[in-house]
Amino acid sequence: MGYEFLLTVIDTIGYAALFVVLCLGLIGLPIPNEVVVMTGGALAAAGLLAPVPAFISTWLGICSAMTFNYSIGRFAGSKLFEWFNRKQNMQKFVAQAERLIERFGGYAVGLGLLLPFVRHAMPMVIGTNKTPFGKFALYAYPSAFVWTLLYFVIGALVGDNLRQIGDMIYEYGVYIVIALVLAAVAVVVIRASRGRKQRSENTVHRDM
Repeated sequence: MGYEFLLTVIDTIGYAALFVVLCLGLIGLPIPNEVVVMTGGALAAAGLLAPVPAFISTWLGICSAMTFNYSIGRFAGSKLFEWFNRKQNMQKFVAQAERLIERFGGYAVGLGLLLPFVRHAMPMVIGTNKTPFGKFALYAYPSAFVWTLLYFVIGALVGDNLRQIGDMIYEYGVYIVIALVLAAVAVVVIRASRGRKQRSENTVHRDM
């Protein structure tokens, strides 16, 4: 149902749908962020969306969601944070975000993006710690760019299988992402090797 809703919204309002749906994911739309970004990549690969506007819309949607959550933690006060902490048993994800921040500092923002629910809690925890916005943005927006690019490319590669891949990524997280990245690297290396071999053979034939 969520995927069909996403396609309907994209068909209705175009590129803005990728931005809007990622922002509305904050209030519980049943569409994992991974699927939204991969859908943008798949539609771009199919020629239904232009790649650059589709990518920018998804990236800005992620950035806006992260900024909104940071602002809640930074400016909205402890009562709203406590409410969020109770919502959907978020305590364990907030605690996980806090542990990542203690261990990795600002780089925890990028790691948090790979983990469902933690990605929503992470900016809020950073805001609650009174981290200046400039420092937050320095880590958050480049991390969001890399994260968006990764799933955008995966979506372009998997095409019609993106719902199944999206569900696997949402369930198993970083492990599936690593497997997909390794598979994509292997494909690129094999194609490059074949290309070099073909060029070498063509050179030999011309010399003869």
